[in-house]
Amino acid sequence: YVPPQVRKAQETLDDKKREELGRLKKMVNGLINRLSEPNLASISGQMEELYMANSRKDMNETLTDILMNACVTAVAMPARLMMEHVLLVSILHHNVGIEVGAHFLEAVVKKFDELCKSDAEGKECENLLALIAHLYNFHVVHSLLIFDILKKLVSTFTEKEIELILFLLKNVGFSLRKDDALALKELITEAQRKANTAEKKLQDQTRVRFMLETMLALRNNDMRKIPGYDPEPVEKLRKLQRTLVHSSGSGKETQLRVSLESLLSADQVGRWWIVGSSWSGVPMINDTNSKTQQKLHIGKVSSKIMELARKQRMNTDIRRSIFCVLMTSEDFLDAFEKLLK
Repeated sequence: YVPPQVRKAQETLDDKKREELGRLKKMVNGLINRLSEPNLASISGQMEELYMANSRKDMNETLTDILMNACVTAVAMPARLMMEHVLLVSILHHNVGIEVGAHFLEAVVKKFDELCKSDAEGKECENLLALIAHLYNFHVVHSLLIFDILKKLVSTFTEKEIELILFLLKNVGFSLRKDDALALKELITEAQRKANTAEKKLQDQTRVRFMLETMLALRNNDMRKIPGYDPEPVEKLRKLQRTLVHSSGSGKETQLRVSLESLLSADQVGRWWIVGSSWSGVPMINDTNSKTQQKLHIGKVSSKIMELARKQRMNTDIRRSIFCVLMTSEDFLDAFEKLLK
């Protein structure tokens, strides 16, 4: 039962919160609409101030919603526009905190997974993939995630997936080669094997051939073989990023080294990649296993020690076993070994 005066207070609080969020959304929307390369510095500065003035959660959710609405459309988005939007996220990721990039990345990856499973006709998948590719280009996420996505696409290997593989390789192929040449080589071998087995099923053979040629060009580091490949815009924006990021070490240590599987199951297993992220799910370790193991250790000690443990009020299995280990160990090394077990 909630008394009327408390109920009224809650309702006014909810209205107030809704009003605040609406105002915040308008402000962020205004900034995103004006976003372009020349005014990136001022807009990222204003966004940082908004982050200081409002709760991180509200800001992350508002920013993610607005960016997703702007970038994930049924028609292909201009690459330049995509890059500028992601560059803003990466600057905030480095200057405000890694949860900014992590929140956006998780939303994008989940949406991408959802749309890949459904047979959407539009270009939403390409747009989401472009967002992920540029998050990697601007050092928000590690190449591990990109390889995971490529492996997933290669394992399915239909016309739609081939298009997406080509799209991704064209955007980040040479960076992947720099980061992890061996993983790329394995991926290319796997794709060639898949192409050979799936030859009968796929009608459009030229696309498959083109994809394999692109992969070979990547392996041989031959940029001329990839039509329409232009690293210039990304490089230009990376330079801009270096000038706008406050901390000197703006690179590898803020990259989120997270796999596709971890992102998709974040609600079940928690977000270990965000420092201090709260999580109230089921325990990750099965309790029954740990209990049987604890009992095994206690079984070996004498009843005298058990009596002492009881006197010292060691009332749980784990406390009793730690007490017994400390009391019966020969020296510190032995105690250390037993405690580890």
